[in-house]
Amino acid sequence: MKTRGAKTSGVPALCLSLILLLCAVGGRAQTTPTLFHGGVDLVSLSVVVTDGQERFVSGLSAADFSVFEDGVQQDVSFFAATPMPIDLAILLDTSASMSDKLSTVQEAAIGFASNIRPGDRIAIVDIKDTVKVLHPLDEDVTAASAAIRATTAGGGTAVYNGLYMTLKEIVRHRRNNGEVRREAIVLLSDGDDTASLLSFDDVMEVAKQSGVAIYTITLKSEFAVRQGQASGHRYFAESEFAMKSLARETGGQAFSPSQISELAGVYGVIAEELASQYAIGYTPKNPRTDGSYRRVSVRVNHPGVRTRTRSGYLGPRSTQAQNYR
Repeated sequence: MKTRGAKTSGVPALCLSLILLLCAVGGRAQTTPTLFHGGVDLVSLSVVVTDGQERFVSGLSAADFSVFEDGVQQDVSFFAATPMPIDLAILLDTSASMSDKLSTVQEAAIGFASNIRPGDRIAIVDIKDTVKVLHPLDEDVTAASAAIRATTAGGGTAVYNGLYMTLKEIVRHRRNNGEVRREAIVLLSDGDDTASLLSFDDVMEVAKQSGVAIYTITLKSEFAVRQGQASGHRYFAESEFAMKSLARETGGQAFSPSQISELAGVYGVIAEELASQYAIGYTPKNPRTDGSYRRVSVRVNHPGVRTRTRSGYLGPRSTQAQNYR
């Protein structure tokens, strides 16, 4: 067992023309990713393993892992510790409140996108009052970077609309493609949702179904932080709570930097984590098709290590098998 890398801290009327396919970010290593294809009813998990110092643990084998669904141990169908293709969508809040920090946000996002490896894919999504795909899923980092640099600030913030439609497109593409890839969304926003027709609950339901890890970066208002400190209270925002909840349920992470200068470091942590995950898949032993939520947990048979993955998924509602969840 080895450690490496210290960690720092149904709405059809809405944007059905969104042609978003997820995108990818990983380390700079040039190793050719391993390709897997999902079978019927395969549940795919991306698992992060860390030690007591929050360093990523590498060198583990399938025998080191135990997977449980609702407390029942499952038989692992596939396991990969080698690089796999990563699909990740970068969602950028470019509402009017981002005007004074957009250039810094752009440079940090471009740096993040530059970590793409052969076989990985990237898409850029712009969130204002409406949601717009600036760059569709592919491996063209140059075009993705140009799309980021072309963003402008203005309007309101429709974060929930953006997340909902992105998740839907990721799942649709996965079912059409059948290839097992690591999947994630990285969302950056600096405030509460002001323009979505969808609610937080709408997004959370889809997130739990999707199997896509959501990483959120919530830029705190320096004025609000100072106000809270002056009054003796910790800064709190509804948006921060919502983003933490989405990250926790999907196996991602939530970041709340108080300084815009911290953004590049946050993106660096996410990139390293995406490159350090284990891929595990299993066919559920539970034959029921009642659509109930199934809790998932993963354990590693070594002392002093911790795992993180999505908390579960919604089971099938009919006898017809899904491609994979």
